[in-house]
Amino acid sequence: MSSLFKTIKNYLSLVKFSHTVFAMPFALIGFSLAVSSAEYHFSLKLLLLVILCMVFARNSAMGFNRVADRRIDALNPRTSNRDIPSGKISTFSASAFVAANVILFIVATAFINRLTLCLSPVALIIILGYSLTKRFTSLCHFILGLGLSLAPIGAYISVTGKFNLVPVIYSLLVLTWSGVFDIIYALQDDDFDRANNLHSVPSSTGRKRALTISGLVHFITFLLVIAAGVEGHAGYLFWVGALIFTAMLVYQHLIVKPDDLSRVNLAFGTTNGIASVVFAIFVISDLVIR
Repeated sequence: MSSLFKTIKNYLSLVKFSHTVFAMPFALIGFSLAVSSAEYHFSLKLLLLVILCMVFARNSAMGFNRVADRRIDALNPRTSNRDIPSGKISTFSASAFVAANVILFIVATAFINRLTLCLSPVALIIILGYSLTKRFTSLCHFILGLGLSLAPIGAYISVTGKFNLVPVIYSLLVLTWSGVFDIIYALQDDDFDRANNLHSVPSSTGRKRALTISGLVHFITFLLVIAAGVEGHAGYLFWVGALIFTAMLVYQHLIVKPDDLSRVNLAFGTTNGIASVVFAIFVISDLVIR
């Protein structure tokens, strides 16, 4: 039994399952936006399918990232103890895990509606393809953001079978928000990336300019938060959540400096995780009480 728990723990570590907290709250926002309209109704079965799609997509993307980057991770002192380079999980086992999750993701979308099934290959190309982009473009952070941005619009489509402006705004919000926190995370590896011909905003522009770019893009995120509230005719709870979310964006820029990266993980993981969960709670509560 202890061996089983250890194996499960290794696979959860492989895909950084705790990082599901970034996109999952926005998927729940997209789902709530759809079922809050008079035209649609809440379905527990559909909610569970959306959650399963999120989990399978996350597992596929992160597992593929670890397989694709296994040699790079082995060279980088910061990542050399990850599960594949350290030998905790074999490349074959990790690849099989990815394949299984890809299949499960497609099957789950098939149980939702035809549009989600038809769009599932597109989603997979984006979320898996991200792992290869740092080999040729510094925009890789925003490809990651694009992958995460599928959460709110994907959940909305799961209910409605069509697109709508408000969930698209939330998707753009996620794209800019998560693209920036990936830039902040990449500050740790700017020297390594330059030495190994890998592309990122920090390795291309330097830490100071990377943080300036991050701040400018997060200002766009702030404008998108406002746009989501205005276009969605939000109530006061939304605006309380928006204020907290914005404060968390500002906070992470205050604690990370070009010459002091000691709190990068606090900014990347803890701050953004709290921001997404708290924002989702207020947005969904606002939708419920209308």
